[in-house]
Amino acid sequence: MKLHYRKYGSGQPMIILHGLFGQSDNWNSLAKQFGENGYEVFVADQRNHGLSPHSDKWNYQVMSDDLHELITDNNLKDVVLVGHSMGGKTVMQYTLQHPDVVEKLVVVDIGPKYYSPHHQSVLEGLDAVDFSIVKTRREAEDILSQYIDDFGTKQFLLKNIYWKEEGLLDWRFNLKVISEKMENVGSNISESDSVDVQTLFIRGEKSNYILDSDINHIQELFPRCMLETVAGAGHWVHAEKPKEFYEAVINFLK
Repeated sequence: MKLHYRKYGSGQPMIILHGLFGQSDNWNSLAKQFGENGYEVFVADQRNHGLSPHSDKWNYQVMSDDLHELITDNNLKDVVLVGHSMGGKTVMQYTLQHPDVVEKLVVVDIGPKYYSPHHQSVLEGLDAVDFSIVKTRREAEDILSQYIDDFGTKQFLLKNIYWKEEGLLDWRFNLKVISEKMENVGSNISESDSVDVQTLFIRGEKSNYILDSDINHIQELFPRCMLETVAGAGHWVHAEKPKEFYEAVINFLK
């Protein structure tokens, strides 16, 4: 699948992949920073998200294949891969299968293990927004507020609303397929032999996605890895602590 992407800067290629319900423009500010400091940054929308095509096929293997198509289409070599949450699993899957393409890997607040589904209230809120009736972003926000307490999460989701056609709003992500195949988001990445790729795992201090007990498993697959914890950050490390996140990544890359 040909993914939609934005591109910034010049230099060594870097590809950034967003997480579930995200899109490429969530990363614009950081991508511009990396682009100003020696990297040609591709920020892609994964399938069923943003401006990329929708598909009934949705798992980490096909998302890894999409990433490979983007890399080969642009003839990229010695790539730096950065992925948050779902995007982190995609870049781990890809690196395990194509270690010769990846120069360095950055995985943000996710491990390679299985995660049980935990987005039920979000899905219920999104399903409750009936765009045949809802005509404004504010109306959608009022409905989501009945299911989601966290202000940041609601604003993150509302960024996906767009005018599908005159008089009809819709979500940019493929809510039908995401709802049907949510189990796939938590699936473990396909394990194989370990890869000799320098890898940085970044976790938020307030997040429980990467536990100390996960480190041995991570090291089995990525023996040249290091783990950095960003103080005061939750799961959205890059959005909550962008300065600290940028410095951690750029120090690792340099």
